[in-house]
Amino acid sequence: MRRATPTAAARGFTLIELLVAISVMALLSLVSWRGLESMSRATTQNQQRADAVLTLQATLAQWGADLDAITSLAQTRPIDWDGRVLRLTRRGSDASAPSVLVVAWALKSGSDGVRWRRWQSLPFTTRSEWQQAWNTAASWAQDSGAAAGANVPGGASDVSLVPVNSWQLYYFRENSWVPAGQLPTVAANPNNPSGPVVALPDGVRLVITLPPGDGLSGTLTRDWVRPTVGAPRSS
Repeated sequence: MRRATPTAAARGFTLIELLVAISVMALLSLVSWRGLESMSRATTQNQQRADAVLTLQATLAQWGADLDAITSLAQTRPIDWDGRVLRLTRRGSDASAPSVLVVAWALKSGSDGVRWRRWQSLPFTTRSEWQQAWNTAASWAQDSGAAAGANVPGGASDVSLVPVNSWQLYYFRENSWVPAGQLPTVAANPNNPSGPVVALPDGVRLVITLPPGDGLSGTLTRDWVRPTVGAPRSS
């Protein structure tokens, strides 16, 4: 009987083949990691942009609501812009409890950087309280060191909104947009001796410049038209 000869032992991988395989695996891992990192960065940027858009939308909605609610009291200023702060006399938002308050918008520096901020007084009922709130709003705009949300004079509120590099205002008067400034004094009206001391503009144009970053950037223009003019309130 013929004896079977043993087969040759199976040959294993050489050192060079192992090194090549390890190098390919390392390259694939690196490519996969960079892909995941790019996806994560894109997701973060999209979330930051979405958050910035929502914040800006809420801010502009509040801006429009303040302008829509401007009210005229006896011998007061319903609106005033001095190149730094916009002050408004507006109705309260609670229809069940009618009230009046002063609102101010300004660009201020704080612990969170340069931001557009909004100040609001407590509701009041007398002209002396209006004058106090009106003066406090001007003082608030001059105080660049106050942190948003901190205690402010009179128990008012101070809210930090969106980062803004600069902002400009224009009034719509005599069928054209002009840089906002001191409004003309209203002529005495014997039929309405308790009217406001200045005339409201027919519209207010807001131009803000947003800083570059991961969220929004560039220049944004927002127009508001007084409802009684017969045009949409804002655009």
